[in-house]
Amino acid sequence: VQLQASGGGLVQPGGSLRLSCAASERAFVDYPMGWFRQAPGKEREFVAAIARSGSSIYYADSVKGRFTISRDSVKNTVYLQMNSLTPEDTAVYYCAADFEYHGAVADKYELWGQGTLVTVSS
Repeated sequence: VQLQASGGGLVQPGGSLRLSCAASERAFVDYPMGWFRQAPGKEREFVAAIARSGSSIYYADSVKGRFTISRDSVKNTVYLQMNSLTPEDTAVYYCAADFEYHGAVADKYELWGQGTLVTVSS
């Protein structure tokens, strides 16, 4: 099973990007998933998480009101819509999945995507 993160790129401050995380197997389509990020020289941090069927959603305070996590079970994909981006959002973004919902606890997730780079700069 693989997770494929995509959608990163260069965007100006105040801009938007939508990240996607696709699961390679249909069996994982409804697994709880999370987004994390790691900026240069910093530790990995939690961004957002979504439980099965979107029954529970959790955001880091730093992105609340700007980022939205959602899932499309037909497409086997979880999205992270990022609006009002700032340079502080610059990081490699990773998606992660597991059979159980772990929210912000990165060490509990078994499956990780390869990361997609988001650069917010003018």
